[in-house]
Amino acid sequence: MIRYTILGLLHYRNMHGYRIKEHIEQNFGHMWSINYGQIYPNLKKLEESGLIRMTEIIQNDRKGPPKKLYSITGKGREEFAQWLARSPEKAMLLRDPFLMRFVFFGFGDPEESLRVIDEQIDHYEKSLERRQKNLARWEKSGTYVRLTGELGVKLNEMFLDWLRHAREEILEMEANGPDRDTKPKKQEVSG
Repeated sequence: MIRYTILGLLHYRNMHGYRIKEHIEQNFGHMWSINYGQIYPNLKKLEESGLIRMTEIIQNDRKGPPKKLYSITGKGREEFAQWLARSPEKAMLLRDPFLMRFVFFGFGDPEESLRVIDEQIDHYEKSLERRQKNLARWEKSGTYVRLTGELGVKLNEMFLDWLRHAREEILEMEANGPDRDTKPKKQEVSG
């Protein structure tokens, strides 16, 4: 996936490696995360495959090594077009460390669970604010980029609604005393 994300970004404009990472985080963070340990090895493989080219830019006003600017080649555009025409590899997969932890909150302290939920609410409120501000910029980037940005906003709003709902239900459960049926049960293993 990273291979084609990089090709797609370079399809729009030439970029430095750090700008690629920054762009992915700012614009696609609701779909996928990335680190520098993934970007630079992929840039090297793409260059070795002839799909992108790297140009060193000497910085006259700064000390240090030349900057590396990457651009897509004709061969890269062809492979990218073929990728776009293929069916997606698999359906959406939501991987969220918070949700994995949330499943097991019933085994822990409800107050601590609420604290973690409040952190998530704060995180998603800030994220939503940032995404809503980006919508105006995405509007200028074309229909597909705008629609994907709108999806990010809607997913963010939906998750915030769910977090607030979960918080209220947990508070209500604690106020009424935990019901035995809501506590996790050990499952019997049949042989």
